[in-house]
Amino acid sequence: MSVRSAGFTLVEVLVASTISVFIALVAAGAIRTMTASNDAVDQNINAAAEVRFAAGMIARDLQNFYRSDSMENTKLIGTLEQLTGETSASYLVFYTVSRIKARADQPEDDIYEVEYYLAQEEEKSMLMRRVWPNPNKELEPGGMLTVIAEDIEAFEVQYFDGEEYTYEWPEEMQSLPKLITVTLTAKPAGPGVGPMESFVVALSRSEGGDITAMGSTTTTQTDTSQVSTTGTTE
Repeated sequence: MSVRSAGFTLVEVLVASTISVFIALVAAGAIRTMTASNDAVDQNINAAAEVRFAAGMIARDLQNFYRSDSMENTKLIGTLEQLTGETSASYLVFYTVSRIKARADQPEDDIYEVEYYLAQEEEKSMLMRRVWPNPNKELEPGGMLTVIAEDIEAFEVQYFDGEEYTYEWPEEMQSLPKLITVTLTAKPAGPGVGPMESFVVALSRSEGGDITAMGSTTTTQTDTSQVSTTGTTE
């Protein structure tokens, strides 16, 4: 009678090793998938915060839009600028009123020229804001240029004249649009649409303004405009 010695045969060891390697590969794949998913969620959260911040800044400047009794002293220009290939983005410049000085150590009036546009640098796209204290139409535009949001895929401004929307409001216009719609979209971290923020500003004079943001409603009093904002994150 033969007696089997204690231990595993070579076949048993190979089978056990194969099963262990398979389990390890499956576990590693699951970990990588969860890590990539968490990274994408974090990137979308950060992008949504940047888009919301930039949209809030533009909305605030438009709320405080400067109106003069003469259109000669009022400024609102909206055009489409060609970026790369067939890609285009809105360009917006106007006068706004602010009690916060842009330069603390220099004298300033409360009227500023602000400009918003999308700039591309290699594969990066940035939403730029230029603010010019004491603007003068007789001088070349100047001021301070800052990046207010990065990785912006689309910056779109539309103007409603009371009958239809248009993507441009040239300098030759001798009136103001009834409504301005602004939409900002960030680049998505994965497949699908990136975080988006959209709002509407009524430039007609009103007693107050209702502001709606991210599904909540807030009412504030203003004598300049009416603003409605909505935001979505996918």
